[in-house]
Amino acid sequence: MANIELQGLVKTYGKTTAVHGIDLDIADGEFVVLVGPSGCGKSTTLRMIAGLEDISGGTLKIGGEVVNEREPKQRNIAMVFQNYAIYPHLSVAQNIGFGLYTAKLSKAEKDQRILATAKTLGMEELLSRRPSELSGGQRQRVAIGRAMVRDPVAFLFDEPLSNLDAQLRSQMRIEIKRLHQRLGTTIVYVTHDQIEAMTMADKIVVMRDGRILQVGTPTELYESPVDVFTARFIGSPSMNLLPGKVAGAALTAPGVTIAGIDAATIASGDVLIGVRPHDLVVGQVGTGLSMSGFVTAVEPLGSETLVHLDIAGTEVIATAPGKLVPKVDTTVAASAIPGSLYLFAAADERSLGRL
Repeated sequence: MANIELQGLVKTYGKTTAVHGIDLDIADGEFVVLVGPSGCGKSTTLRMIAGLEDISGGTLKIGGEVVNEREPKQRNIAMVFQNYAIYPHLSVAQNIGFGLYTAKLSKAEKDQRILATAKTLGMEELLSRRPSELSGGQRQRVAIGRAMVRDPVAFLFDEPLSNLDAQLRSQMRIEIKRLHQRLGTTIVYVTHDQIEAMTMADKIVVMRDGRILQVGTPTELYESPVDVFTARFIGSPSMNLLPGKVAGAALTAPGVTIAGIDAATIASGDVLIGVRPHDLVVGQVGTGLSMSGFVTAVEPLGSETLVHLDIAGTEVIATAPGKLVPKVDTTVAASAIPGSLYLFAAADERSLGRL
Protein backbone atom coordinates (compact mmCIF):
# COMPACT_ATOMS: atom_id res chain seq x y z
CA MET A 1 0.00 0.00 0.00
CA ALA A 2 1.13 3.58 -0.55
CA ASN A 3 0.16 7.21 -0.44
CA ILE A 4 -0.05 9.16 -3.71
CA GLU A 5 0.90 12.84 -4.01
CA LEU A 6 0.09 15.14 -6.93
CA GLN A 7 2.07 18.37 -6.80
CA GLY A 8 1.25 20.98 -9.44
CA LEU A 9 0.38 18.24 -11.94
CA VAL A 10 -0.10 19.54 -15.51
CA LYS A 11 -1.10 17.88 -18.76
CA THR A 12 -1.00 19.69 -22.08
CA TYR A 13 -1.77 18.57 -25.62
CA GLY A 14 -0.07 21.08 -27.89
CA LYS A 15 -1.55 24.46 -26.96
CA THR A 16 -4.44 22.90 -25.03
CA THR A 17 -4.13 22.41 -21.27
CA ALA A 18 -6.23 19.50 -20.01
CA VAL A 19 -5.07 19.55 -16.37
CA HIS A 20 -4.07 22.85 -14.76
CA GLY A 21 -1.46 22.27 -12.06
CA ILE A 22 -3.54 20.32 -9.54
CA ASP A 23 -2.46 19.41 -6.01
CA LEU A 24 -3.86 16.38 -4.23
CA ASP A 25 -2.77 14.11 -1.36
CA ILE A 26 -4.19 10.58 -1.28
CA ALA A 27 -3.48 8.81 2.00
CA ASP A 28 -2.35 5.21 2.28
CA GLY A 29 -5.43 2.96 2.15
CA GLU A 30 -7.82 5.78 1.21
CA PHE A 31 -10.68 5.38 -1.27
CA VAL A 32 -10.64 8.59 -3.34
CA VAL A 33 -13.12 9.30 -6.12
CA LEU A 34 -12.44 11.84 -8.87
CA VAL A 35 -15.80 13.10 -10.10
CA GLY A 36 -16.93 15.62 -12.68
CA PRO A 37 -18.51 15.98 -16.11
CA SER A 38 -16.98 14.61 -19.32
CA GLY A 39 -13.84 16.50 -20.31
CA CYS A 40 -13.05 17.76 -16.80
CA GLY A 41 -9.64 16.04 -16.71
CA LYS A 42 -10.40 13.25 -14.24
CA SER A 43 -9.49 10.33 -16.54
CA THR A 44 -6.42 12.18 -17.80
CA THR A 45 -5.29 12.61 -14.20
CA LEU A 46 -5.84 8.91 -13.53
CA ARG A 47 -3.86 7.95 -16.62
CA MET A 48 -0.96 10.17 -15.51
CA ILE A 49 -0.94 8.35 -12.16
CA ALA A 50 -0.93 5.04 -14.04
CA GLY A 51 1.87 6.12 -16.37
CA LEU A 52 -0.31 5.83 -19.46
CA GLU A 53 -0.03 9.59 -20.10
CA ASP A 54 3.17 11.62 -19.92
CA ILE A 55 3.24 14.34 -17.27
CA SER A 56 3.72 17.79 -18.79
CA GLY A 57 4.56 19.51 -15.50
CA GLY A 58 4.59 19.02 -11.75
CA THR A 59 5.53 16.02 -9.65
CA LEU A 60 3.86 12.67 -9.00
CA LYS A 61 4.93 10.67 -5.96
CA ILE A 62 3.88 7.14 -5.02
CA GLY A 63 5.01 5.94 -1.63
CA GLY A 64 7.13 9.05 -1.27
CA GLU A 65 9.13 8.40 -4.46
CA VAL A 66 8.97 10.55 -7.60
CA VAL A 67 7.67 8.36 -10.45
CA ASN A 68 7.26 10.89 -13.29
CA GLU A 69 9.64 8.99 -15.56
CA ARG A 70 8.83 5.44 -14.48
CA GLU A 71 7.09 3.04 -16.82
CA PRO A 72 3.62 1.79 -15.77
CA LYS A 73 4.94 -1.64 -14.80
CA GLN A 74 7.53 -0.02 -12.52
CA ARG A 75 4.93 1.81 -10.42
CA ASN A 76 3.37 -1.34 -8.90
CA ILE A 77 -0.18 -0.13 -9.44
CA ALA A 78 -3.05 -1.85 -11.22
CA MET A 79 -5.75 -0.33 -13.40
CA VAL A 80 -9.29 -1.55 -14.09
CA PHE A 81 -10.84 -0.16 -17.26
CA GLN A 82 -14.39 0.64 -18.34
CA ASN A 83 -14.50 -2.07 -21.03
CA TYR A 84 -13.08 -4.89 -18.81
CA ALA A 85 -10.11 -5.50 -21.21
CA ILE A 86 -10.20 -9.26 -20.62
CA TYR A 87 -9.22 -11.84 -23.22
CA PRO A 88 -12.16 -13.79 -24.72
CA HIS A 89 -10.07 -16.82 -25.69
CA LEU A 90 -8.70 -17.35 -22.17
CA SER A 91 -10.43 -18.91 -19.17
CA VAL A 92 -11.26 -16.96 -16.03
CA ALA A 93 -8.20 -18.45 -14.32
CA GLN A 94 -5.94 -17.53 -17.24
CA ASN A 95 -7.34 -14.00 -17.36
CA ILE A 96 -6.85 -13.46 -13.64
CA GLY A 97 -3.33 -14.87 -13.80
CA PHE A 98 -2.30 -12.98 -16.92
CA GLY A 99 -0.54 -10.30 -14.88
CA LEU A 100 1.70 -12.98 -13.35
CA TYR A 101 2.97 -14.11 -16.75
CA THR A 102 6.38 -12.48 -16.29
CA ALA A 103 6.52 -12.83 -12.51
CA LYS A 104 9.32 -14.97 -11.11
CA LEU A 105 6.98 -17.37 -9.36
CA SER A 106 6.57 -21.12 -9.60
CA LYS A 107 3.45 -22.53 -11.23
CA ALA A 108 2.21 -23.66 -7.82
CA GLU A 109 2.64 -20.16 -6.39
CA LYS A 110 0.81 -18.62 -9.35
CA ASP A 111 -2.04 -21.13 -9.05
CA GLN A 112 -2.29 -20.40 -5.33
CA ARG A 113 -2.54 -16.64 -5.96
CA ILE A 114 -5.17 -17.11 -8.67
CA LEU A 115 -7.28 -19.35 -6.41
CA ALA A 116 -6.96 -16.98 -3.44
CA THR A 117 -8.00 -14.04 -5.61
CA ALA A 118 -10.94 -15.96 -7.06
CA LYS A 119 -12.12 -16.88 -3.55
CA THR A 120 -11.95 -13.25 -2.45
CA LEU A 121 -14.18 -12.35 -5.40
CA GLY A 122 -16.48 -15.37 -4.99
CA MET A 123 -15.46 -16.80 -8.38
CA GLU A 124 -13.68 -20.04 -7.47
CA GLU A 125 -16.43 -22.08 -9.18
CA LEU A 126 -16.02 -20.12 -12.44
CA LEU A 127 -12.28 -20.49 -13.03
CA SER A 128 -12.64 -22.80 -16.04
CA ARG A 129 -15.23 -20.68 -17.85
CA ARG A 130 -14.64 -18.31 -20.75
CA PRO A 131 -15.73 -14.64 -20.62
CA SER A 132 -18.59 -15.34 -23.06
CA GLU A 133 -20.17 -17.56 -20.38
CA LEU A 134 -20.15 -14.78 -17.76
CA SER A 135 -22.49 -11.93 -16.90
CA GLY A 136 -21.35 -8.32 -17.12
CA GLY A 137 -20.78 -8.17 -13.37
CA GLN A 138 -18.75 -11.38 -13.41
CA ARG A 139 -16.58 -10.06 -16.25
CA GLN A 140 -15.88 -6.93 -14.27
CA ARG A 141 -14.88 -9.08 -11.29
CA VAL A 142 -12.44 -10.94 -13.54
CA ALA A 143 -10.89 -7.60 -14.51
CA ILE A 144 -10.63 -6.66 -10.84
CA GLY A 145 -9.13 -10.07 -10.06
CA ARG A 146 -6.44 -9.59 -12.69
CA ALA A 147 -5.51 -6.35 -10.96
CA MET A 148 -5.65 -7.88 -7.46
CA VAL A 149 -3.49 -10.92 -8.18
CA ARG A 150 -0.39 -8.75 -8.65
CA ASP A 151 -0.75 -7.38 -5.09
CA PRO A 152 -0.34 -3.73 -6.18
CA VAL A 153 0.17 -0.78 -3.83
CA ALA A 154 -2.84 0.97 -5.36
CA PHE A 155 -5.83 0.27 -7.59
CA LEU A 156 -6.95 2.70 -10.27
CA PHE A 157 -10.52 2.39 -11.59
CA ASP A 158 -11.59 4.26 -14.75
CA GLU A 159 -15.43 4.35 -14.83
CA PRO A 160 -15.59 0.56 -14.33
CA LEU A 161 -19.38 0.36 -13.93
CA SER A 162 -20.59 2.56 -16.77
CA ASN A 163 -21.31 -0.42 -19.07
CA LEU A 164 -23.50 -2.22 -16.52
CA ASP A 165 -27.24 -1.89 -16.03
CA ALA A 166 -28.62 -0.07 -12.99
CA GLN A 167 -29.09 -3.16 -10.81
CA LEU A 168 -25.61 -4.50 -11.56
CA ARG A 169 -24.06 -1.08 -10.93
CA SER A 170 -25.64 -1.00 -7.50
CA GLN A 171 -24.41 -4.52 -6.74
CA MET A 172 -20.88 -3.84 -7.97
CA ARG A 173 -20.64 -0.62 -5.96
CA ILE A 174 -21.20 -2.64 -2.82
CA GLU A 175 -18.75 -5.36 -3.91
CA ILE A 176 -15.95 -2.88 -4.66
CA LYS A 177 -16.55 -1.08 -1.35
CA ARG A 178 -16.44 -4.37 0.57
CA LEU A 179 -13.31 -5.37 -1.33
CA HIS A 180 -11.62 -2.14 -0.25
CA GLN A 181 -12.65 -2.75 3.36
CA ARG A 182 -11.08 -6.24 3.23
CA LEU A 183 -7.86 -5.32 1.42
CA GLY A 184 -7.27 -1.80 2.72
CA THR A 185 -5.42 -0.90 -0.49
CA THR A 186 -5.33 2.66 -1.81
CA ILE A 187 -7.99 3.17 -4.49
CA VAL A 188 -8.33 6.06 -6.94
CA TYR A 189 -11.66 5.80 -8.75
CA VAL A 190 -12.94 7.92 -11.63
CA THR A 191 -16.63 8.40 -12.41
CA HIS A 192 -19.08 11.00 -13.70
CA ASP A 193 -21.80 9.45 -11.52
CA GLN A 194 -22.16 11.39 -8.27
CA ILE A 195 -24.15 8.54 -6.69
CA GLU A 196 -21.13 6.25 -7.11
CA ALA A 197 -18.94 8.96 -5.61
CA MET A 198 -21.23 9.56 -2.62
CA THR A 199 -21.76 5.89 -1.76
CA MET A 200 -18.18 4.64 -2.21
CA ALA A 201 -15.66 7.35 -1.39
CA ASP A 202 -13.77 8.20 1.76
CA LYS A 203 -12.90 11.43 -0.04
CA ILE A 204 -14.37 13.03 -3.17
CA VAL A 205 -12.45 15.29 -5.55
CA VAL A 206 -14.74 17.47 -7.66
CA MET A 207 -13.13 18.53 -10.95
CA ARG A 208 -14.13 20.97 -13.67
CA ASP A 209 -12.19 22.19 -16.71
CA GLY A 210 -8.98 20.52 -15.56
CA ARG A 211 -9.07 22.06 -12.09
CA ILE A 212 -10.01 20.83 -8.63
CA LEU A 213 -12.95 22.76 -7.18
CA GLN A 214 -13.33 21.02 -3.84
CA VAL A 215 -12.00 18.05 -1.89
CA GLY A 216 -13.81 16.53 1.09
CA THR A 217 -15.87 13.69 2.48
CA PRO A 218 -19.24 13.01 0.85
CA THR A 219 -20.98 14.68 3.80
CA GLU A 220 -18.73 17.77 3.64
CA LEU A 221 -19.41 18.27 -0.07
CA TYR A 222 -23.14 17.74 0.34
CA GLU A 223 -23.49 19.99 3.38
CA SER A 224 -20.90 22.66 2.55
CA PRO A 225 -20.34 23.06 -1.21
CA VAL A 226 -17.93 25.87 -2.10
CA ASP A 227 -19.76 26.94 -5.24
CA VAL A 228 -22.86 26.45 -7.36
CA PHE A 229 -21.26 23.82 -9.60
CA THR A 230 -20.36 21.55 -6.69
CA ALA A 231 -23.70 22.16 -5.00
CA ARG A 232 -25.62 21.08 -8.10
CA PHE A 233 -23.28 18.24 -9.05
CA ILE A 234 -23.39 16.58 -5.62
CA GLY A 235 -26.88 15.42 -4.65
CA SER A 236 -29.71 13.92 -6.66
CA PRO A 237 -31.96 15.52 -7.79
CA SER A 238 -29.79 18.61 -8.22
CA MET A 239 -30.11 21.56 -5.87
CA ASN A 240 -32.74 24.14 -6.83
CA LEU A 241 -31.54 27.70 -7.45
CA LEU A 242 -33.71 30.80 -7.15
CA PRO A 243 -32.60 34.36 -7.98
CA GLY A 244 -32.69 36.55 -4.90
CA LYS A 245 -31.45 39.74 -3.30
CA VAL A 246 -29.98 40.67 0.05
CA ALA A 247 -30.78 44.16 1.35
CA GLY A 248 -29.82 44.88 4.94
CA ALA A 249 -30.89 41.84 6.94
CA ALA A 250 -33.64 40.87 4.50
CA LEU A 251 -33.47 38.12 1.88
CA THR A 252 -36.08 38.25 -0.90
CA ALA A 253 -36.86 36.27 -4.05
CA PRO A 254 -39.59 36.54 -6.72
CA GLY A 255 -42.64 34.42 -5.93
CA VAL A 256 -41.23 33.33 -2.57
CA THR A 257 -41.95 34.25 1.04
CA ILE A 258 -38.92 34.20 3.34
CA ALA A 259 -39.46 34.58 7.08
CA GLY A 260 -37.29 34.05 10.15
CA ILE A 261 -34.07 34.36 8.13
CA ASP A 262 -31.40 36.81 9.27
CA ALA A 263 -29.15 37.76 6.33
CA ALA A 264 -27.32 40.53 8.20
CA THR A 265 -23.97 38.72 7.83
CA ILE A 266 -24.26 38.67 4.02
CA ALA A 267 -23.19 41.67 1.93
CA SER A 268 -26.08 43.34 0.10
CA GLY A 269 -26.53 42.42 -3.53
CA ASP A 270 -27.79 39.79 -5.96
CA VAL A 271 -27.60 36.20 -4.78
CA LEU A 272 -28.67 32.71 -5.74
CA ILE A 273 -30.73 30.86 -3.13
CA GLY A 274 -30.13 27.13 -3.11
CA VAL A 275 -32.46 24.57 -1.60
CA ARG A 276 -32.26 20.82 -2.07
CA PRO A 277 -35.43 19.06 -3.29
CA HIS A 278 -35.50 16.85 -0.19
CA ASP A 279 -35.56 19.96 2.02
CA LEU A 280 -38.36 21.60 0.02
CA VAL A 281 -41.46 19.71 1.15
CA VAL A 282 -44.98 19.98 -0.22
CA GLY A 283 -47.44 20.69 2.60
CA GLN A 284 -44.76 21.48 5.18
CA VAL A 285 -45.60 24.50 7.35
CA GLY A 286 -43.22 26.74 9.29
CA THR A 287 -40.83 29.68 9.10
CA GLY A 288 -38.18 29.70 6.43
CA LEU A 289 -38.75 29.68 2.69
CA SER A 290 -42.27 29.06 1.41
CA MET A 291 -43.87 29.25 -2.00
CA SER A 292 -46.91 28.34 -4.03
CA GLY A 293 -46.14 26.79 -7.39
CA PHE A 294 -47.83 25.43 -10.48
CA VAL A 295 -47.30 21.67 -10.82
CA THR A 296 -45.75 20.89 -14.23
CA ALA A 297 -44.84 17.23 -13.66
CA VAL A 298 -44.76 14.56 -10.95
CA GLU A 299 -42.47 11.54 -10.52
CA PRO A 300 -43.90 8.97 -8.07
CA LEU A 301 -41.01 6.92 -6.65
CA GLY A 302 -42.89 4.88 -4.07
CA SER A 303 -41.33 6.18 -0.86
CA GLU A 304 -41.66 9.78 -2.07
CA THR A 305 -42.86 11.82 -5.02
CA LEU A 306 -40.78 14.40 -6.89
CA VAL A 307 -42.95 17.40 -7.69
CA HIS A 308 -41.83 19.81 -10.44
CA LEU A 309 -43.07 23.34 -9.84
CA ASP A 310 -43.07 26.60 -11.75
CA ILE A 311 -42.26 29.41 -9.32
CA ALA A 312 -42.44 32.83 -10.99
CA GLY A 313 -40.90 31.36 -14.14
CA THR A 314 -38.22 29.30 -12.35
CA GLU A 315 -38.52 25.50 -12.32
CA VAL A 316 -37.87 23.87 -8.96
CA ILE A 317 -38.24 20.34 -7.66
CA ALA A 318 -39.90 19.63 -4.31
CA THR A 319 -40.71 16.35 -2.59
CA ALA A 320 -43.93 14.96 -1.19
CA PRO A 321 -44.68 11.79 0.80
CA GLY A 322 -45.03 8.76 -1.44
CA LYS A 323 -48.80 8.52 -1.08
CA LEU A 324 -49.24 12.20 -1.91
CA VAL A 325 -49.15 12.67 -5.68
CA PRO A 326 -50.33 16.18 -6.62
CA LYS A 327 -52.12 16.55 -9.92
CA VAL A 328 -50.43 18.28 -12.84
CA ASP A 329 -51.79 21.78 -13.61
CA THR A 330 -52.75 22.38 -10.00
CA THR A 331 -51.17 24.77 -7.49
CA VAL A 332 -49.50 23.48 -4.31
CA ALA A 333 -47.56 25.03 -1.43
CA ALA A 334 -44.05 23.92 -0.44
CA SER A 335 -41.60 25.16 2.16
CA ALA A 336 -38.10 24.66 3.57
CA ILE A 337 -37.13 25.31 7.18
CA PRO A 338 -34.34 27.70 8.29
CA GLY A 339 -30.91 26.11 8.11
CA SER A 340 -31.67 24.36 4.82
CA LEU A 341 -31.02 27.35 2.54
CA TYR A 342 -27.70 27.84 0.72
CA LEU A 343 -26.60 31.27 -0.48
CA PHE A 344 -24.25 31.95 -3.40
CA ALA A 345 -22.99 35.22 -4.85
CA ALA A 346 -24.69 35.77 -8.22
CA ALA A 347 -21.53 37.29 -9.73
CA ASP A 348 -19.03 34.45 -9.21
CA GLU A 349 -21.31 31.69 -7.84
CA ARG A 350 -19.11 31.20 -4.75
CA SER A 351 -20.74 30.09 -1.50
CA LEU A 352 -21.81 32.71 1.01
CA GLY A 353 -22.84 30.12 3.62
CA ARG A 354 -26.12 28.66 4.86
CA LEU A 355 -29.14 30.30 6.40
